[in-house]
Amino acid sequence: MDDATMTDKAGHEIICQGRSFVVRRAGRFLLGELQGPHRVLSTSAHGGGQNESVRYVVNHQSCEGAGHAARQVLLGELGQLGYHNQVCRELGLPPDEVALMGTAANMRYAVHRNESYEKLAVDAVVTAGVEGNAVRAGDPAHWVETDSGWQKLHAYAGTINTMLFFNWPLTPAAQARAVVTMTEAKSAALQELAVSSRYSEHLATGTGTDQYSIAAPLDTDRTPKESTSQHGKLGEMIGRAVLGATKEALRWQNGLEASYTRSIFHALSRFGLTRDRLLERIAPLLSPQDLALLQQNDKAVFYDPQVAACAYAFAAVLDRVNYGTLPSGLAREVLRQQAANIASALAAKPDRWADYWRQLSVDEQNPAAVVVEALALGWKTKWS
Repeated sequence: MDDATMTDKAGHEIICQGRSFVVRRAGRFLLGELQGPHRVLSTSAHGGGQNESVRYVVNHQSCEGAGHAARQVLLGELGQLGYHNQVCRELGLPPDEVALMGTAANMRYAVHRNESYEKLAVDAVVTAGVEGNAVRAGDPAHWVETDSGWQKLHAYAGTINTMLFFNWPLTPAAQARAVVTMTEAKSAALQELAVSSRYSEHLATGTGTDQYSIAAPLDTDRTPKESTSQHGKLGEMIGRAVLGATKEALRWQNGLEASYTRSIFHALSRFGLTRDRLLERIAPLLSPQDLALLQQNDKAVFYDPQVAACAYAFAAVLDRVNYGTLPSGLAREVLRQQAANIASALAAKPDRWADYWRQLSVDEQNPAAVVVEALALGWKTKWS
C-alpha cells in the first residue's frame, strides 16, 4: 500500500507512472494503461501468453476472501471468458486489448516498488494473500482439468498477482526468463515470512492461483536487453522490486509483519500444532491453576522470542529429517534435543536442560506432540 495521493481527471488514484505506462486504482480495480506498443506476457485467460495487442493490464478484486458464495456461483456460471468480458464492460475497455488478473485481495492493499539503475527501471505492483491457498510446488492437487471441464473445483482464498513493467525493450527470451526471476522473488518473500503450505507439511512457494502480467515496450530505436537472470543488474532489479512489494502486500492483506510471525504456531502449524490443538492437548499435562495462568498469558508464552527461536529450530531439524539430510534413525534423538531447548527456554532455566531432556520422548509418528510436552514441562517449572 503506497502513500501516493496523485489523482487523474476522473478522480482515480495514480499508483505509479513510468515512461510508457501509468497504473491507476479505481475501486475494485487496478488499471495499468500502456502508452505505446508493448509486448505483454501474461496468465490472462483471454489474450494471455505473449501478446503485442494488449493495451491495458488489469488486476480486479473479483470476490471477498471468505463466505462470498453468491459471487463464487456467479463467477462459475460466467466462466473465464465471460468473467473477462464482464470486467471489460465494467471498465469500458475492448476485451481483446486487456490482460486480466482476478483475486480476492483488496486493491487498497496493492503495493508498488520501483528499482532503477542508470537508464533502466523496473516497476512491480503486487496484491497478495496466502491465508487459504498457500501451496508448495509438488503438493497434492485438489482439482484436475478434463475434456469436460474442471473436476472438484473449489473457491480458494489466496492469490499473489504481479504487474511488472519495464521501461526498456526486452527480447522475447529475456521476457520469458523474467517470469523465472519474478517467481523466485515471490517464493523468497514467502520463505522470509515462513509461510506454510495449506496442503502439506512444507513451506509454501506460492499459491495455486498466482497470476502475472509482464509488459515491455516495443521500441526499434533501442537495443532490447537479452538477460533478466539474477546474474545481471536487470534481474537483481526484478528480484528486489517483486520481493519488496510481495512482502509489503502480505503485511497489509494478511498481517504478515515479520516480527508477528515469531509465534510457535507460525513455526509449527504445518506440522499440526495449532493454538486450539495445543490448548486441548496441554490441559491434561498441567494443573488447573497452571493452565489458567497459561491461558491468561498466552501471547507472552506463544510469542516469546526465545521459545519461537527454538520452535523454528525444531521445524528446521524436522525438515532436514524429512528431506533426508539427517538419517531418519536419528530423528527421535535430535528432535528430543530441540524439545528440551523449548522447555528450558520457556522456563528460563537453561541449567535444567538435561533434566528436561530426560523427561521428554518423541513419537516419530507425531513428532510435534513432544513440543506440547516441552511447553507443559517448561511452564509448570518456570515458577518452581
